[in-house]
Amino acid sequence: MHNKVVFFSGFIIFYLCEMMKIELSLSKMKTEKKNPVEYRLVYDDKEILMNDLTGKKIFFKWTGQINCIKCGNKTKKSFAQGYCYPCFISAPETAPCILRPELCEAHLGIARDLEWSKKNCLTTHYVYLALSSGLKVGVTRASQIPARWMDQGAAKAVKFAETPDRHIAGLIELNLKKYMSDKTSWQKMLKNDVNLDIDLNVEKEKAKKILKSDFLQYFTDDNEIYEFNYPVITYPEKIKSINLEKTPEFSGVLIGIKGQYLIFEDGKVINIRKYGGYKVIIGY
Repeated sequence: MHNKVVFFSGFIIFYLCEMMKIELSLSKMKTEKKNPVEYRLVYDDKEILMNDLTGKKIFFKWTGQINCIKCGNKTKKSFAQGYCYPCFISAPETAPCILRPELCEAHLGIARDLEWSKKNCLTTHYVYLALSSGLKVGVTRASQIPARWMDQGAAKAVKFAETPDRHIAGLIELNLKKYMSDKTSWQKMLKNDVNLDIDLNVEKEKAKKILKSDFLQYFTDDNEIYEFNYPVITYPEKIKSINLEKTPEFSGVLIGIKGQYLIFEDGKVINIRKYGGYKVIIGY
C-alpha cells in the first residue's frame, strides 16, 4: 500500500491507494542488451518492465502452487529450476549435457529427443571467457549470445572458440577448466566484486597457448569485447538469499537487477529463474 497526501482547505488528508497486484507463474526474466540491460517479466501475453520498478517497494507472495514449466502439471516439488520429476528425468532440456556439454551424444545419434537436439545441440556453439565474479570459461549456443552472459550477470565477455556442436565445445571447456573456473560466485557477482582491469583478450591468448592442438582449428579471431551495465542503484555489501519455501511472503525496496536476481535494499536477493513455475502474487 502507498500513502498519499492531499491538501484541502488548510487540512491534510491522508488516504490509501491500492498497489498494482498481479498473479503469475514465475519464469526466467527476458533480457535485452541496452544500457543498462533491460529486464522484462513475461506472463501470459503481457510483460512487466522490471527496470521501472527499481527504487520502488515490491511485494511478493508465493501462493503455494507450483506448475511444471514443461508440461504445466502441478507438482509438490520443483527440479532443475521449474520441472516436475517426470519431466526432469525425461525432458531434453534437463539432460546431463546441459550442465556438462562434454557428455552430449547427439552427434552419435543418441539423445532424449533427437529432433530437439538437432536444433539445440547439433548447431553452432561458442566457448567463451567472461568476467562475472572472476575469470571463467563457459559454453553456449550461438543463439544465446548475448542473453547467456546477461543471465549470468557478466560484466564483460569474449568468444574463444566456435564449434559445430555442443560436444566439441564441451571438450574445449573441459580442457580450459584445468586452468580457470567454470563457475560464477553469485555472491561476488551481486556485490559487483569483480576485477574489471582483467583484459579478456590477453587471457584469451594465454588460454590459446594451453589449448590442445586438436582444438586449435576452432579458435576464433573474433576479439569483440561485450560489456554489460545493469540497472542497479547501489550494490549491497552483504547478501542474503530469499527462499520462497521458507519465506513465502516478503516485501522491500528494489535497488537493482543483475543476472536473474532481484536485489533489495537490505541485501536480500531472490533468484527469479530458480523459482520457475511458482505461482506468485507481485504487488508494486
